Amino acid sequence: MRFINPIPFVRDINRSKEFYHKTLGLQILADFGNFVLFETGFAIHDGTSLEQTIWRQPHVTEEPYGRRNLLLYFEHEDVDAAFGDIAPYVELIHPVERQAWGQRVFRFYDPDRHAIEIGEPQNLGPPNPAQES
Repeated sequence: MRFINPIPFVRDINRSKEFYHKTLGLQILADFGNFVLFETGFAIHDGTSLEQTIWRQPHVTEEPYGRRNLLLYFEHEDVDAAFGDIAPYVELIHPVERQAWGQRVFRFYDPDRHAIEIGEPQNLGPPNPAQES
């Protein structure tokens, strides 16, 4: 078994598709109307239709799908440039900050209030014994 990708539920598929494509710059690989797959493997799905498919009934509420229990993580080679391009168009959680583990990231909400983090790439390869001395 292997994990493929998370699929956040969204209220307005067109608004979210435009947000991820135009604001974050993700390229659309396939658009099936109520499901959009981006070339990075990230995908979004119209919440009402997916609720009907999974639970056989939609959840009747206007609450945002984002519940402060999931963080969508992306990396960008130039976090400062990404911040400059994205920050004017989103509700920021915080600007670029260095985290306790050394990585610089910023966080914000998508239209459904899913929290998004964009961080600089991390070197997560196997430890180098020469660097541990």
